[in-house]
Amino acid sequence: MYSAQEILNLVNEALAALPYDHKPESLYAPIRYALSLGGKRVRPVLMLMSYNLYRDDVKSIMGPALGLETYHNFTLLHDDVMDKAEVRRGKPCVHKAWNENAAILSGDTMLVQAYERMAQCDSAKLQQVMQLFTTTALEIGEGQQYDMEFETRDDVKEEEYIEMIRLKTSVLLACATKMGAMLADASEEDTEHLYQFGESLGLAFQLQDDYLDVYGDYKVFGKKIGGDILCNKKTYMLINAFLKATPEQRTELQKWIDAESFNPDEKIAAVTHIYNSIGVAQLAQEKIASYFQKAQTCLERVNLPSERKQELWKLALQLLNRQS
Repeated sequence: MYSAQEILNLVNEALAALPYDHKPESLYAPIRYALSLGGKRVRPVLMLMSYNLYRDDVKSIMGPALGLETYHNFTLLHDDVMDKAEVRRGKPCVHKAWNENAAILSGDTMLVQAYERMAQCDSAKLQQVMQLFTTTALEIGEGQQYDMEFETRDDVKEEEYIEMIRLKTSVLLACATKMGAMLADASEEDTEHLYQFGESLGLAFQLQDDYLDVYGDYKVFGKKIGGDILCNKKTYMLINAFLKATPEQRTELQKWIDAESFNPDEKIAAVTHIYNSIGVAQLAQEKIASYFQKAQTCLERVNLPSERKQELWKLALQLLNRQS
């Protein structure tokens, strides 16, 4: 069995070895830049570790694993344009290092490359793989659309938000774990349990992202703290703040939401103070823990010896205890 770190090293080596010999250089330079920014490579690592539960030749499915990472980074290029973000993993976003047109076109090219790499799988499983990947990609687009629509709504419910992040974030982690199992010829029951494991882990992961955006450390989080607050993003934190606020707190919160001109640091501090007064940090931590517990239960149901699943569970623990 490989450790998560050994799998990560293999993924990074494979990414570094990708050729960029097509022209024009200006189209591919942003792609190389985006894929070189590092990160935990959660999706390809999850896919390879799920495969490794059953088989040891993990390099044989590196193409599809890189396809998932390429697809994920394509979404980040476009998300950063839509969110008007400036920093990604501590470095300027592609649309800041180049421009918005470059981010859009290079992102489109990454989407095509993702499908090209996804097709580098066992031909007998190509239809299954493509169906899962395409369904997942469509769901992610649906989640992004909900996310944008929520920006102009003041009545977003918690369950709507959970469904949005399930679509936007969790299904790609679920796709990774299920695809790894599928390519390893796991049973249908195991592939479904691993899908649910990835989905629950993804929900915990995204909720923790909401939490870290407010309470994380910029030096390790890699992007400006309070970005969600500044753009009035409907997060688990903000939705529950409105639900739990006193009339006075709700009025104060709405004042900052409606403000068109403000000092960014002052807004972040004021909204964070309201969050602290209401206790939404604790609510978020409890919700994260509940999804993490569900992920653990799903992994326990996979019909393999517990020691065989140990490395995958270690990775899940690392993801929950992250600070970035």
